[in-house]
Amino acid sequence: MFALVLLTMLPFVWFGMIVAISFIETPLKFRAPGMTHALGVGIGRLVFTALNYVEALLAAAIVAAWLFAGELVSAMAGALLILSIAALGLQMLVLRPAMGQRTKALAQTAVTHDGAAPVKAKIGTAMHIAYIASEGLKVLALPIAGILIVLAVAA
Repeated sequence: MFALVLLTMLPFVWFGMIVAISFIETPLKFRAPGMTHALGVGIGRLVFTALNYVEALLAAAIVAAWLFAGELVSAMAGALLILSIAALGLQMLVLRPAMGQRTKALAQTAVTHDGAAPVKAKIGTAMHIAYIASEGLKVLALPIAGILIVLAVAA
């Protein structure tokens, strides 16, 4: 029974966290009065590191529940969950570390800058675009997987 609760709840919790942080908090952060680009990306580095670790815990709980109640996870729901977990793995192992190096360099530039001109950074790097795309993939896959699992429970 507990596995059933986790399987029907966690994909939606994970989805909500991504929407709240990636698509609401992050863009709004840069509109806050006094927020510099360097400060914003420094905060983002911390927030997305924490988010990814929480996502990894959610993914592990989903996989554990799946092992106990596998009959509720159709092939399509399973493929969508695996796709989400793979996107998270790509973010944690490849994209975020590469972006982290760049944001650390930006933060050091801001610290040593003489203040005469604002520090500008290239915003749309390929890594950032790939990260946003992987977030979009999870935002599509997770609720569909969750709905499919809920429908399997209801059947």
